[in-house]
Amino acid sequence: MQMYLPIAEVSVNAYLLLGLGGIVGLLSGMFGVGGGFLMTPLLFFIGIPPAVAVATGTTQIVASSVSAFLAHLRRKTVDIKMGGVLLGGGMVGAGLGVLAFNYLKALGQVDLMVTLFYVVFLGTIGSLMFIESLTAIRRARRAGGPIKPVKRRHRNWVHVLPVKVRFRTSGLYISIIPPVIIGIGVGILTAIMGVGGGFIMVPAMIYLLGMPTKVVIGTSLFQIIFVTAFTMLLHAITNQTVDVILGVLLLLGGVIGAQIGARIGVKLKAEQLRILLAILVLAVCGKLALDLLLMPSELYSIGEAGGRP
Repeated sequence: MQMYLPIAEVSVNAYLLLGLGGIVGLLSGMFGVGGGFLMTPLLFFIGIPPAVAVATGTTQIVASSVSAFLAHLRRKTVDIKMGGVLLGGGMVGAGLGVLAFNYLKALGQVDLMVTLFYVVFLGTIGSLMFIESLTAIRRARRAGGPIKPVKRRHRNWVHVLPVKVRFRTSGLYISIIPPVIIGIGVGILTAIMGVGGGFIMVPAMIYLLGMPTKVVIGTSLFQIIFVTAFTMLLHAITNQTVDVILGVLLLLGGVIGAQIGARIGVKLKAEQLRILLAILVLAVCGKLALDLLLMPSELYSIGEAGGRP
């Protein structure tokens, strides 16, 4: 069943979009990720313009993050104070990111830059995740079972910076400067790439700030919800690139897929899940890089510098 998407200005099979949302939802349920960093490139592959894919992909991130955040809030594993600091930086970063996005769009280079961002970040994250997961699997085999995690040192250069604040839920007394910087960086990525940024923020909160793992996910989701919603609003107002029909179809598929993925995920080991996700991320990165290197089927396109015909 073909459906015309008014903002994307393309006709796409509705069942394909439902299936795409279902696949990403399945992966989200299996791996515990928002899926934005996979959803946006997959939308590129089916012909959705990158500007629309980035802006509309945020709708699914908001919806899935709200559901997960409420679950963490009930378990009291959310540091609202830390989330507020991250959120402040994220709002600033989102504003800066949308300004950069609009500038690139005015130059007619937004499609190229978004794709390049994805190739660099997916390649880096996927490679690091693959190496770490492979090492963990080898160690587990040598030890004859799961290995105990290495205890982290919680005091580093972050703890000697000025403007310190006590975060009771996280059990920390640190400067607010690093969380603000992390929030700004994630906000910029959200605006330019259409991702929640959890795949960068979560490791930074654990290894840089020294936050307990049990409160990291919920706190990250708290920031992601508001920053992603703010980014979506800015894109809708300034670029008119949020396609509601596309967003609704992706959400419907995502909800169903997430339930199935969650059931599959509990049957696999953590190391196996991480290495499967790493392979998938590297595969998407490879496809994007290949599309950049190969000669396109149409050498020229008619359109304004802003990217809309």
